[in-house]
Amino acid sequence: MRGRKPVLNPDSNPITAAPKAPSWLSKAARAEWRRIAPLLMDRRILAETDLTTLAHYCAATGTVQEQQRTINCEGYVVTTERGPRAHPAVRIQADAMTRARLLAAELGLTPVSRNRPSIRTDQEDDDSASDLGV
Repeated sequence: MRGRKPVLNPDSNPITAAPKAPSWLSKAARAEWRRIAPLLMDRRILAETDLTTLAHYCAATGTVQEQQRTINCEGYVVTTERGPRAHPAVRIQADAMTRARLLAAELGLTPVSRNRPSIRTDQEDDDSASDLGV
């Protein structure tokens, strides 16, 4: 990508005190919350309205980890009446990985999402236009 890289605009009302993880999150999901919430707060992009998205991201990430533990113990394949099949945890994990990836992008946690142009306010648009002599 050439040219100036866009930066995420800080939220106009960012959270300044570390929020506690919701009690319904699994142990693995709460660990992800404790890892990610401070990073988002440091970037000043975590607002009160983002906490549900953050909780869902952490839940999906926790599910990925939990399903991997199951797969490690029981294997990727199970034997059924109809023969060998993929362990149900494989599909659950794949779905959770997809959800985690999508939610990570929403929170600006992926390289691509951090390099997308940020949403600008009308005031910033007016300033840019006046700089160009428009």
